[in-house]
Amino acid sequence: MKKLLAIAAAALLLGGSALAQDGGTPGVTRDSIRIGQTTAFSGPASHYSVIVKATDAYFRELNARGGVNGRKVELIQLDDGYSPPKTVEQTRKLVEQEEVAFIFNPLGTPTGLAVQKYLNNKGVPQLFIASGNSFWDNPKEYPWTTGLQPSYFSEGVVIGRYIAKNLPNARVALLHQADDFGKDYLNGLRKGLGANADRQLVKVAAYQPTDPVIDNQLVDLKASGADVFVNISIPKYTAQAIRKVAQMGWKPTHFISSISASVAAVMTPAGPENGVGVIATAYVKDPKDPQWKDDPGMKEFHAFMDRAMPNADRADTNYVYGYLAAKILEDVLKRAGDDLSRRNILKAATTMDLDVPVLLPGIKVKNSPERYSPITQMQLTRFDGKTFQPFGEVISAD
Repeated sequence: MKKLLAIAAAALLLGGSALAQDGGTPGVTRDSIRIGQTTAFSGPASHYSVIVKATDAYFRELNARGGVNGRKVELIQLDDGYSPPKTVEQTRKLVEQEEVAFIFNPLGTPTGLAVQKYLNNKGVPQLFIASGNSFWDNPKEYPWTTGLQPSYFSEGVVIGRYIAKNLPNARVALLHQADDFGKDYLNGLRKGLGANADRQLVKVAAYQPTDPVIDNQLVDLKASGADVFVNISIPKYTAQAIRKVAQMGWKPTHFISSISASVAAVMTPAGPENGVGVIATAYVKDPKDPQWKDDPGMKEFHAFMDRAMPNADRADTNYVYGYLAAKILEDVLKRAGDDLSRRNILKAATTMDLDVPVLLPGIKVKNSPERYSPITQMQLTRFDGKTFQPFGEVISAD
């Protein structure tokens, strides 16, 4: 009896934590909600850390204004170095030791796959993974996992359809990362090329995310005689490829992934003159593009950056991505209201219908319990030596 009384007294003293949790949801108190995030502060994908830096800055501002529905957002960010075993370790720490309510916008395809079953088995939302893998849109098998950006498969379809329509006689070479990220693009490209895929796709090469350089792969791709190069790689290797293609005197129509369509992270280190004409899919506005000078959404973004990250390179669209992700989560938490159970948070995250002004015109955030993918529209853009200029119409991958 004395032991029971002692436990009850302790519970009363701990009213600000244990008793304040809503419906027993870990990480949720009357005053805050704790969420977790893994990313690559180190390793081959470390440039993407600017995404979570922007996200962290956004929530710091939001908390200074009182948070969401009276609760501060406590964001715990851990480095996984873009290494799946480390992601497993850090995610387990966030869930089992930090007791976060959910995982938000973790970086990467192989890293996300490494913890997908674990989080789904525990019923922990794995929201808005910073990766376009199509595995994130599988509500029947993995109901607790959602993506954010258009899927890599969809991007591959869009590029393939463009080639099939506009370059029907082209010989296509593809470089991709040797994992599910790269395979998704390959499968999408083949679907987009349609009946001519086997004829047009003349050479495929892969690289490991730990490779120091990709020169040998690029030499082989050029030797294939291809006049179209689909370069599906993360920024480090995309910059290498653009520079090497120019050095070799190879002049293909060059496509890159939206995740590498960054002036600061890719085109500048590659040499802007080497990247003129490079084509990418896009869904967010380029903050350095003068056509958005008077755009209200970009004015709001620049004002935020002036306050929170004045020394950041605005040419890096990854800051826009981090800002976009944070605004989407703010909307989810607002609509979840006072019911911050994991199930209700998931419901709010899979019933979105939202206009975010940093998205290109005609593109919006919309999903459903049957289709988790929030962004399924894209537009082709072409690098002119300074910015990526949109051309053509917005294309839906649905």
